[in-house]
Amino acid sequence: MADFTGRAKYLEIADDFKRRIRDGELPPGEKLPSETELMATHGVSRTVARQAISRLREDGYAISHQGKGSFVTLPGEARPVRRSPEFEQITEYLSEVRQDVRRLAERMDQLEELVRKQSQAG
Repeated sequence: MADFTGRAKYLEIADDFKRRIRDGELPPGEKLPSETELMATHGVSRTVARQAISRLREDGYAISHQGKGSFVTLPGEARPVRRSPEFEQITEYLSEVRQDVRRLAERMDQLEELVRKQSQAG
């Protein structure tokens, strides 16, 4: 089992990739590891690997192409697209829901670690 650092593992993985991208170790256009590769190299579940890649996309560090994978991009590289006000409202609402779910996932990770420590102590 991976060491618990107080932070969700998918955030640690995403932050590591963001650092590597900012440092130029991973240039724009380079293919990112697949979910399966992340599972093997980081010892995590498919859900955690998927969340890490999703976080990179949300933060502008990756773009995904169906059937081809995810690729490095830099925040702000994408062209601005005009969307309807309704679309923007829905997008904003979904972003808030996503943040709420992310916070719940982090709390669950913390609670699971607490239960694990208590069961080891008792």
